[in-house]
Amino acid sequence: MKLAIYAIRYGDAMGASGEWRLYLSINLMADSLWWREQLKGQSSGRLWQIVLISANMPLSWAYRVQEDFASGPDGFGNEGSVQQWEELVRNLLIRQIRVESGEHGMKMYSGCVGIKEFEIRRGEKEVAEGHLPRLGEASDVAARQLAGRQLLAPEAQALLAEIAPEIGSEWTAAVQLAYLAGRVSYKPALAPPQAERAWRLVWRKARREQLRCRRCGSMAAQQSACAACGSAACAYCEACLALGRSRACALLLEGAALPAVRGTAGDDPAGTISRWGLSPAQSAATGAALAYLAGRRGDAQAKGRFLLWAVTGAGKTEMTYPLLDYILSSGGSVLVATPRRDVVLELAPRVARAFPDTARVTLYGGSSERWQRGQLTLATTHQLLRFRHAFDLVIIDELDAFPYHNDPMLAYAAEACCKPGGSFIYLSATPPAQLQREAARGTLAHARVPVRFHRHPLPVPILMKLPPVAQQIKLGKLPRELLQGLARSLDRGAQVFVFVTRIAQIETYVALLRRALPDVHIEGTSSEDPLRGEKVLSFRDRKIRLLVTTTILERGVTVPKSDVYILDANTRLFDDASLVQMAGRAGRSKDDPAGTVVFGSPEVNRSQKIAVRQIKRMNAIARRSGFLTEETALDLASTSEAGR
Repeated sequence: MKLAIYAIRYGDAMGASGEWRLYLSINLMADSLWWREQLKGQSSGRLWQIVLISANMPLSWAYRVQEDFASGPDGFGNEGSVQQWEELVRNLLIRQIRVESGEHGMKMYSGCVGIKEFEIRRGEKEVAEGHLPRLGEASDVAARQLAGRQLLAPEAQALLAEIAPEIGSEWTAAVQLAYLAGRVSYKPALAPPQAERAWRLVWRKARREQLRCRRCGSMAAQQSACAACGSAACAYCEACLALGRSRACALLLEGAALPAVRGTAGDDPAGTISRWGLSPAQSAATGAALAYLAGRRGDAQAKGRFLLWAVTGAGKTEMTYPLLDYILSSGGSVLVATPRRDVVLELAPRVARAFPDTARVTLYGGSSERWQRGQLTLATTHQLLRFRHAFDLVIIDELDAFPYHNDPMLAYAAEACCKPGGSFIYLSATPPAQLQREAARGTLAHARVPVRFHRHPLPVPILMKLPPVAQQIKLGKLPRELLQGLARSLDRGAQVFVFVTRIAQIETYVALLRRALPDVHIEGTSSEDPLRGEKVLSFRDRKIRLLVTTTILERGVTVPKSDVYILDANTRLFDDASLVQMAGRAGRSKDDPAGTVVFGSPEVNRSQKIAVRQIKRMNAIARRSGFLTEETALDLASTSEAGR
């Protein structure tokens, strides 16, 4: 987009002058009203000087002029004729002019730069009666709605059209007044990374400078002709394209953030926990997290981080309720972010029952509440890109899961949406290796929940030697040991998960299983299956007894009385975290806490060994901590002695 840029300073009648300051504007009428109002409060000897540099300069150019002007040496631009201002601006924009092909850069420059110098004196023109107060009210509404958000201009317009339709076509004037008041900031959506001043010298020598997306943090390598700014090489970000095109000339609005809320000093963490009926293991871990939050009151800027390392089926959602209660009761705002839309939709009614009197918002792609504001927000991780310094507490659920895992964009978004001085709570059954190392070194505050709510140990996987699935399909025959195991699971009434690595194998493998088990209802599903949701429901309702699937169902699905068979468990597509998560589908019910888990593969690799070792370690911690039922603790101890 294009906008105006002007320089302003004020002095006195005796000739003493102040420094020039540069402002951007999407509505010059609002600037005129603002400065006239400021002039009213000055003494009669005061005078104002304004130099309009451009009324329609590409945003990326205007921002560069503003930044380089502000960072120049003392005396930079203090005086000058129209010709000197033109020379100054041209020198500041020489890099942008040269990036354009041929003479296009100079044509753009000539078309947008028109220096005009004029003065505004008190009483020179009266403001229309009642216009500024009305616009001021609209500006206050806009600033409050944009607080804690970062939105492209079309998104800001859509937000105000839905939440404050009375502002109407004056939304640019309202936002401009908020900008002049310091309650909203303007930035191009793409800009060079923040670094030392030397970056300007380095990049001016390059033909093409590297730009980073301010919304998602990704480097933007793509360029195209742009009708909005006139550039033949306007860069844009591909990484967050689904949320609207982030361009070098796109205006990114950032609302001011409120101070962080840490919780009420007089709160009793133990009393907060007792209201939620947690198990001993859950209470111990949640108490540690609450104590951590309560102990951070003196740190005004640093962001706190706490890891809740809880086994699959431990009841992580219920464990977060005291943490939510602690912040919400103090007037703070909380975000619960999870990787997938279906998990958000599943969490929403549970959280609503737990916090019926709290204003809640549920955000995901296509959500009807995307511009609503709540004290408690549930969102998919991609929705975090629209927030900045908005939340006092950010809970990241399943941070090891796709798409959050190994995605710097979503890590960037999560970091940005938490207020300075706020806190993160990470929830995971299989934390990334880096977080595990930090926890082991004592540099990351954490608590483990080594047992499920029913206080029985996790099922330890059985290592079964099986040929690869591809070989079974080629031979058209299933191994006898596998069929015997499946028959035992089905005979005991279990629902059977069979995990394979490739979507292309599912249909053929289902056919083999149906031929071997003709009396069993067997289906297959994957991320490409339009009936996946219906099949999962039928599997949960026991209409389907055996389900062949991929890692799409490795987490977030609870089916009572389940057994799990993981085939090709030695493949690189199944790391130790995936194996633990898939194994976690078994034994989740208090009526069937043992379950059966099988790692089937031609050989046992490192990932399988790590997964088995982690499960056994959690069981041992649960036994030592007294979290298991007496009967299961004795059984586990006997098993451990026998193993030695």
